[in-house]
Amino acid sequence: MTRRRWIADEVSGNRASLTGEHADHLVRVLRARVGQEFDIAAGGVVCRGRIVGIEKGRVDFELNEEIAASGVANVTLLLAIFKFDRMEWAIEKCTELGVTRIIPVIARRTDAHLASAAAKRAERWQKIGLQASEQSRRTTPPEIAAPLKVWEAANLRGDLRIVLAESERQAQLTDVLARHPGEGETILATGPEGGWTDGELQIFQEAGWMPASLGSTILRAETAAIAATAITMSELARP
Repeated sequence: MTRRRWIADEVSGNRASLTGEHADHLVRVLRARVGQEFDIAAGGVVCRGRIVGIEKGRVDFELNEEIAASGVANVTLLLAIFKFDRMEWAIEKCTELGVTRIIPVIARRTDAHLASAAAKRAERWQKIGLQASEQSRRTTPPEIAAPLKVWEAANLRGDLRIVLAESERQAQLTDVLARHPGEGETILATGPEGGWTDGELQIFQEAGWMPASLGSTILRAETAAIAATAITMSELARP
């Protein structure tokens, strides 16, 4: 049986700890006891960890032999802000698929109240990312950055930068990925409900981004983000 994996909140030498709600969940829900073993991801390395101490809001582990962990592609997702319940679902699933970083983007079609409330959601989004990372056995959770405006996002540097656009009729995402080596950082930009405006697409184009399509079907914002991430991770994993 595969051992449950946890991502440590604190690491020092051969000791690691879960703290706060993270630790309480392990104790309360999984009935953790001293001496039990779990896989513990600490500093990007996975080790077999044995519980050596339990107290309220804290579980301490002794780290033993290192467990080999497979590498993943370096993919950043620019996720235009849309309704929070569906956006959180997209964050969860794209984390499970392996994105390295998620950057919320305030787009022209992002509702004003969502844009103003986005900064206050960071802690919740990070918690969702951590839980999804442990469920999918990642070694680290994704970085979830502060929201950016479109022009700021367009100026981000990356080895391959792709903006998903419903209006694109020539280049499919798979075609763009096939023409470029899967090395370095790949950045995907997916739009809000209603898609990017023409002006926003022009900003990306002038900054050197490559437009790509997911096909003729019109997808919801969260579906597009998840589909684009899944396609990208699959293509970049090809030898």
